[in-house]
Amino acid sequence: MAVNAAGRNIPNNIPGYGDVLPFRGHTKRLPKGNRFGKKNRATFNTRTDKTLPNLKAAIKASGLQSGMTISFHHHLRNGDYVVNMVLDACYELGIKELVVFPTALFGVHKHLTKHIQKGVIKQIQGSVNGPIGQLASEGGMELPVVLRSHGGRPRAVMSGDVHIDVAFIAAPTADRYGNLSGAHGESACGALGYAHTDADYAECVVAVTDNLVNYPALDIQIPQTQVDYVVEVEKIGDPAGIVSGTTRVTRDPMRLLIARYAARLIEASPYFKEGISFQTGAGGISLAAAAYVRDAMRERGIKGSFGLGGITSFFVDMLEEGLFEQLLDVQSFDLAAVESISRNARHVEISADWYANPWNAGCTVNMLDAVVLGATEVDRKFNVNVNTEADGALLHGIGGHQDTASGAKLTIITTPLLRGRIPSVVDSVYTVTTPGEVVDAVVTEFGIAINPNRKDLIEAAKSDPEIPLVTIDDLVEKAQKLTGPMAPVEVEDRIIGVIEYRDGSVIDVVRQLKKK
Repeated sequence: MAVNAAGRNIPNNIPGYGDVLPFRGHTKRLPKGNRFGKKNRATFNTRTDKTLPNLKAAIKASGLQSGMTISFHHHLRNGDYVVNMVLDACYELGIKELVVFPTALFGVHKHLTKHIQKGVIKQIQGSVNGPIGQLASEGGMELPVVLRSHGGRPRAVMSGDVHIDVAFIAAPTADRYGNLSGAHGESACGALGYAHTDADYAECVVAVTDNLVNYPALDIQIPQTQVDYVVEVEKIGDPAGIVSGTTRVTRDPMRLLIARYAARLIEASPYFKEGISFQTGAGGISLAAAAYVRDAMRERGIKGSFGLGGITSFFVDMLEEGLFEQLLDVQSFDLAAVESISRNARHVEISADWYANPWNAGCTVNMLDAVVLGATEVDRKFNVNVNTEADGALLHGIGGHQDTASGAKLTIITTPLLRGRIPSVVDSVYTVTTPGEVVDAVVTEFGIAINPNRKDLIEAAKSDPEIPLVTIDDLVEKAQKLTGPMAPVEVEDRIIGVIEYRDGSVIDVVRQLKKK
């Protein structure tokens, strides 16, 4: 065992994961060597129609065999049909022990449970929101789930940590030569930012579409140069599933108060000025904070440079009102954003590599002034947990949390002090996702705690008498007073989840829950 920089006991080796590089600090690990890439292949003019009749034909043509790694993107979120269809086809073809490498899985992918139980899926390396996470937490997977941030994932592929054998890309529009767009079609999802690295580095790329059009497709986002096969199916998903409970603004008065406090802190900071750039998470409080910031920008006549990340209708409105110069969109979070990317020249798609990979020549999160993020738990050291619930269940991914927290000049975590009778501000988080060294402030309905390392921010906040400053210890003690002592989570020794930091080091692990 070794104690990493987040203060966590980490094994030197994890079965099903391998040798462990402990987290050493958010800027300590640097890349070595060259980038890996896929093999070259030439088609000349011998194949100008890449379509195949069905998924089984495409899987056979791709050379996929048992034990290989397949990847997916999650732009259709809880409306995605492609992951389930592909794994069904693999099962019917007798392909087993696959490593599934999605950008994220959602409730709709509960269907994969039977493929895990039947041995079609050996391991999942990607976010496991909902039922698959619960299954893993209870010991239902042979190998541990490996979680990476949105920037850590392309870093892992480009550095050779993960080799993708076949990438399956859900394409709302495709032509017969493999040009892909997410901006058009009945299943339009907007940006395809998370699929770019897969298209660039996978040995074989299969596009799955329900809108096959004449060559060339309009608004090409992934070009024909990266796509090997195209399969037309009846439906790739339900675009209404893009919008989930996490992408709507809260109407709860207490949560609106938290959002208002967060916005006031941004306004008091030195970053609230002409050219401000910012991003919010997908939670209701974060989106409400964005709405308050928008109002403040109007009142003060401030125009921002760019809005970043998962783009919502709020950011689209700000672009069209002239409050932002551009939107840089790695994922369109609602249908207004999907529609905007097809018509606004200043609404620009970016890849996950461009967005947040810490090992390229400069990712966009480094240019952020402020980011507002959520949390399951925060502790006295400002460490943040977004992966596990209070009961220890692994139910959420990392998303861009680590990346934006590391890159932004001002990182704000918003959370209610309690959820039900469960404290959100605690002595020590159950799982460290994002280290406290990159968190600047924690905002609750009982006040704002600023990291003591940010003395400049504390002084700036004091200039606004409406900002209720408290210490992180004040918040912990308030929560404990309201809830009383909490029973510890009971776990087995077996590790069922590995939380990587964005640089590929291990910041924490998640252990199997004891059966009740």
